[in-house]
Amino acid sequence: MSTFKREKFKTLVHFICSRCENPSRLGATKLNKVIWYTETSSFLKTDEPLTGVKFVKGEYGPRAHAIVPVINELVEDHAILVKDAVYYGKPKKEYISLTEPQIDGLFTAQEISLIDRMITMVCDQNTAKSVSDATHNEIWKAAEIGEEIPIYTVLANRGEITEEDVQWADRKIAELTR
Repeated sequence: MSTFKREKFKTLVHFICSRCENPSRLGATKLNKVIWYTETSSFLKTDEPLTGVKFVKGEYGPRAHAIVPVINELVEDHAILVKDAVYYGKPKKEYISLTEPQIDGLFTAQEISLIDRMITMVCDQNTAKSVSDATHNEIWKAAEIGEEIPIYTVLANRGEITEEDVQWADRKIAELTR
């Protein structure tokens, strides 16, 4: 289980806001998706998420549990501005970076490259709806709103459970209970 690196997460949020120069391209849904895809991609590549933030089921897909307090803190620090906007008749939040995030020592060059790729994929190549729909997988559907969605569920595969799978699970349980 990974430890939550709060300062790194706060800097990640600020960094994402600073990289999206056009605030209309980054609303709450897309911000959460950049975080989700960054964390899960890091986990799949290195066996460790980038910041260890926990995710919960939100209406539009997995949502970083710590996002609201961190956004509020960044606003209080005058690091970002949150602007209310209307997009196709619906309310939307836009995030504008007011200062440069201090990333020195927090992110490697590979991590910055990963974050930038996720920003491009989410903000420039998808709509909020398309990127949201892509995260509405079986795990998300099975969870209740507000329920934690562990990072390792990204490894879940759709399919039938075979007798061999059950026997393997029984062996693992037996090993753990010895």
